[in-house]
Amino acid sequence: MRRSFQRWLPTEDKLKSSRSLRWLGPLLHRPWLWHFNRRTVAAGVGIGIFFGFLIPVLQIAFSAIVAILLRANLPVAAISTLVSNPFTYAPIFYLAYRTGHFVLGHPLSPSEISALESGATQLAEAAGAGVATSFAWADLLAMGKPLFLGLAIFAVVGGVLGYFGTLLTWRGITALKAKRRRSRRLSSRLTQPS
Repeated sequence: MRRSFQRWLPTEDKLKSSRSLRWLGPLLHRPWLWHFNRRTVAAGVGIGIFFGFLIPVLQIAFSAIVAILLRANLPVAAISTLVSNPFTYAPIFYLAYRTGHFVLGHPLSPSEISALESGATQLAEAAGAGVATSFAWADLLAMGKPLFLGLAIFAVVGGVLGYFGTLLTWRGITALKAKRRRSRRLSSRLTQPS
């Protein structure tokens, strides 16, 4: 599992030379940032998903700082932030806004929905082109409490589910592999001539 998962992750050298992380300098030379075990990977997934939902820009930098503080796997934290990307911004913001409205108990007006769709779409297009537009940010900031409450809810729930889901998946795969090894040993003992 470890080897197959590591194929998808950026290398240590690539992350250290990354423009968004280079400013962390000597902090990136801590060996435990690159350890690949159940606890560090689960923490990295939780941190990455949390910041991926919570902050639509600079999420890799924020997840790297927290990964350093919590001794989580840095490459996993960086990759997990991609839960929000130019393709998912619009649906995430739309659902977060509706969730925030539901939690606050406010009625949703058609003008608010159209402003949200416009801002989220423009932000997604700008992020895809690598440019942030002030108009898209102004539209999103105008959505205020409901949007940011919804994003905070998504961040917390997603981070917790990512952390515990990774722990359970890792444990399940490890148990399945142990069971296969035991059954192979048992079958090889039964097939040996006496």
